[in-house]
Amino acid sequence: MEMQYFKDYSPAMGRDMECKLYGHSGKPVLYIPTQDARFFSFEDMGMLDAWRPWLDAGKAMVLSIDTIDLESWSDKAGDPCRRARRYEQWMEYITREIVPFFRSLANEKNGWEGYPGIMAFGCSLGATHAANLYFRFPDLFDTLLGLSGIYTADYGFDGYWDEVVYRNSPVNYLGDMPADHPFIQRYKQNRGILCVGQGDWEIPESTREMGRICEAKGIPLWVDLWGYDVKHDWDWWFKQVGYFLPYLLESNT
Repeated sequence: MEMQYFKDYSPAMGRDMECKLYGHSGKPVLYIPTQDARFFSFEDMGMLDAWRPWLDAGKAMVLSIDTIDLESWSDKAGDPCRRARRYEQWMEYITREIVPFFRSLANEKNGWEGYPGIMAFGCSLGATHAANLYFRFPDLFDTLLGLSGIYTADYGFDGYWDEVVYRNSPVNYLGDMPADHPFIQRYKQNRGILCVGQGDWEIPESTREMGRICEAKGIPLWVDLWGYDVKHDWDWWFKQVGYFLPYLLESNT
């Protein structure tokens, strides 16, 4: 399998940032690691093996990036205003630096022209960030696979609220989105899945709420709640990847 490591200075973050690409062609997929994890967790935790059939077949290419959870959502002792703005810098890093870079790579490796849509993928807090990217930037991210996420920013900011926290809390900004917002039509062209188990350490209510909001607004979203034996753990995420990827990468319906 083709792999490439990258390390470059990020103006948005004010430091070097690292990432790694897996695969030689196919749908560009941005992987957001689990809480506090690094870009190499995609490989180290075994997620690479779950994706391998689609990577080897040239149906997907995955770019795994670093989180900054330790400076934002996880830094509960830090000033929440500062933490929220640091998170917003990370969103700027993704949308203004990673997305153009990844699109260029995808075009080069696939022989494409134009601006390919990217899939946002993550598990646990990575799913939270992936869903935020998908719903905030539907012109950049046209596909979503979020497993076991929590879709309110209150998880990271514990009641602190300002305009930056609000714009990174999908339950809130989607709930307030008017029916004639142009994003609604864009969502209808895109394809999103949120899945969660109902067993140990899972928090399914947030996923249910996202489903209720999207249904009320006519936003297509496949919300799938798995059984009470399904835990918040890697083994189940591997199974869910195998279940959903044929729909996202191989189905035309």
